[in-house]
Amino acid sequence: MSAVNITNVTVLDNPAPFLSPFQFEISYECLTPLKDDLEWKLIYVGSAEDETYDQLLESVLVGPINVGNYRFVLQADPPDPLKIREEDIIGVTVLLLTCSYLGQEFVRVGYYVNNDYEDEQLREEPPSKVLIDKVQRNILSDKPRVTKFPINFYPENTEAAEELPAHDQPAETDGNEEQLLPSPDQSSDKEG
Repeated sequence: MSAVNITNVTVLDNPAPFLSPFQFEISYECLTPLKDDLEWKLIYVGSAEDETYDQLLESVLVGPINVGNYRFVLQADPPDPLKIREEDIIGVTVLLLTCSYLGQEFVRVGYYVNNDYEDEQLREEPPSKVLIDKVQRNILSDKPRVTKFPINFYPENTEAAEELPAHDQPAETDGNEEQLLPSPDQSSDKEG
């Protein structure tokens, strides 16, 4: 069982110009007190073929955490378009929101992002060089992919360490490793 569960993530200011900051309102619950910080990261995948184009947009430490419900807004600068291959700017990519404790990632929320020209004429006849100030990003926030990883939240407790799986694979939940977060306008009876 995880000591921390994400209860909701709301993408703010979406769609937005490519060069606008990202903003996510993150709600989570802590089921047991944690003496160290949670590390939240936002990563922009610059190329599906080469992870060297990935950009860490923000890394924030939050903690220590007591039992309870929490909410904060994570804001991050947009990716540097000069660090993305020109042919990868327009089209679909991925944005990853991760959370780690003691250097161990325990949850990853992935969003597809569609980058395209807002102007219909530019979409139909794209210029040879990308006009980045005319590109709009749309985070497909209604279907995030959530993957949970088993970690040891209390490494000082050797009994808990023995109960952990020996491999760093996603936790299996009914044979499906990925789950969807409910959108803000939907309620869910299932607790994760």
